[in-house]
Amino acid sequence: MKLRKNSVKWPFRSSVHAEATTSDVIAPSHWKIFGCQNGLRLFKEAKDWDSLGGLWDDDPAIMAVGVVDGTSEAIFLALMSLGPSRSEWDYCVYHGSLVECLDGHTDIIHKKLYSDWLPWGMKRRDLLLQRYWRREDDGTYVILYHSVVHKKCPPQSGYVRAHLKSGGYVVTPVNQGQQSTVKHMLAIDWKLWKLYPRLSAARSLTILMLMRVAALRELFKAKQRNSSSICLSREWLRHIHLPQTEKPDDKTDTESDKSIDNKLINNEVEQLASLHVSLSGLNEEPDEFFDVPEESEFSDCDHLESERPGEPSSELPPLNLHQPKLTSAASFVRKLHDLATQKKGYMNLQEVATEDTKLYCYGNSLRKDPTATLPSSWSPGNPFLFLIRGQNYLQDKQKIKANGALMQMVGADWLISEKREDNLGSRLGGIVQNHAAQGGPEFFFIVNFQIPGTPRYTLAMYYMMKSPLEDHPSLYKFVNGDDAYRNSRFKLIPHVSEGSWIAKQSVGKRGSLLGQTLEVHYFRGKNYMEVDVDVASSTVARSVCNLVIGYFSSMVLELAFVIEGNTREELPETLLGTSRLNRVDLSKALVALP
Repeated sequence: MKLRKNSVKWPFRSSVHAEATTSDVIAPSHWKIFGCQNGLRLFKEAKDWDSLGGLWDDDPAIMAVGVVDGTSEAIFLALMSLGPSRSEWDYCVYHGSLVECLDGHTDIIHKKLYSDWLPWGMKRRDLLLQRYWRREDDGTYVILYHSVVHKKCPPQSGYVRAHLKSGGYVVTPVNQGQQSTVKHMLAIDWKLWKLYPRLSAARSLTILMLMRVAALRELFKAKQRNSSSICLSREWLRHIHLPQTEKPDDKTDTESDKSIDNKLINNEVEQLASLHVSLSGLNEEPDEFFDVPEESEFSDCDHLESERPGEPSSELPPLNLHQPKLTSAASFVRKLHDLATQKKGYMNLQEVATEDTKLYCYGNSLRKDPTATLPSSWSPGNPFLFLIRGQNYLQDKQKIKANGALMQMVGADWLISEKREDNLGSRLGGIVQNHAAQGGPEFFFIVNFQIPGTPRYTLAMYYMMKSPLEDHPSLYKFVNGDDAYRNSRFKLIPHVSEGSWIAKQSVGKRGSLLGQTLEVHYFRGKNYMEVDVDVASSTVARSVCNLVIGYFSSMVLELAFVIEGNTREELPETLLGTSRLNRVDLSKALVALP
């Protein structure tokens, strides 16, 4: 029996400095359960037009959820391993190798898949993936994957390169850390021949691959937790610390094991445990198990033949780590060579031909769209989506739905330049200085996100109110306080209302105190307060930004800003302002004026 009317809510979250709550956003579920296999619940990503959950995309996003008797760290190390111990649970991967380490949280890996679990007559598949990982304060780990192209690992003879649109793991500790909930999600194009029934075959292969969570569960049941953790830690470190110029395949596992220093292992494990970075989480709600789908859905695809003709990797974005600089910010407007890469999950910034710079003033370089439908536009966000601390939060820890925002959003900037753009509120000709010249009562609050890269992007939102600042004690105290106080109070609540799984997973729905882990600069002017957030100041935040920016033109981002209330006098909280950024195109950024 399959019940389509029931849905299970699995909100994911990720932030820079997270609170110990489930979510700060009220949002509908994007996943619907459709079956259970080997003790794992199976979910599909539901579309707006698929209210009953009965329709499937060509390459559907499917998620398996199960509970493993192991610590989140031990499971994380097992998932990260590319060595021989992976064969104890991963029946899909024949060989894994590290192609290049990009930074402390990102690398490029190559995986060759076994052929014995694939349908008869189907050629072997391999995957070239960018892998990103983080750890949260509560011990939750997240690993995200998507396919890329890399010059060091071209398509290989005898293999058809499958395309992983998005995928990954979320490992959350439960039962005082003795067990972990493991979520494994995949949306993969297997490059099957178009004339064959690709829909059922692709779904069956994806589900078979997701069943590895059950194998991982059995591995941890059979092994003692402590001894396996040490083994896995050694093996993971062996692969993660290989120099970029060294070929991982040239060394045997025995030689590598002997060369690892115990002190290095201990330091690395301590470093993993001390990462104060928010990952994905979930809000467990009551759910039901359903009977497994028909057996033919999982195994009956022997009639398939081999691969789709043509170059399988031609659709994937190239990997270019050394991006060219924008030589003249006064004469260039940056465009993207290939917007299709935004859908594939990897973005490379490249400069192209010049265009005439559009005229604008600071505060209106990004157009307003009250209908919230036009691409590359902004509109005031919906404050009722967000949860804030109520009057009795210090006693009951309960959050309430926001009933409005203190300030009105009046403008936004989407700019490109060669340097970091600070203190936009002071720029002559902008909306802030124009109102200051008129001597009106308006007070502006500006939030300026300085996005790293070459060139750099600036995303700024302008909020305004006409009532005296003294009428709002929390805001008055924030504006006139010192930087330490401001860093302990200024909070961002993000939410991707429309977009890919990776984008939603990376951005999350949790409030974060930006000043706790990011470098924030504050500028106080005659009629404004500006908060400049330097995303490049954190390695982890920079990695997240590089991952998400590739999806910018295909996602709708909701943001809310609030001054956190920690005392009875500061409660209940009030949203400073909200914004909705609709499918912002990188190529639409305007050159920052002098």
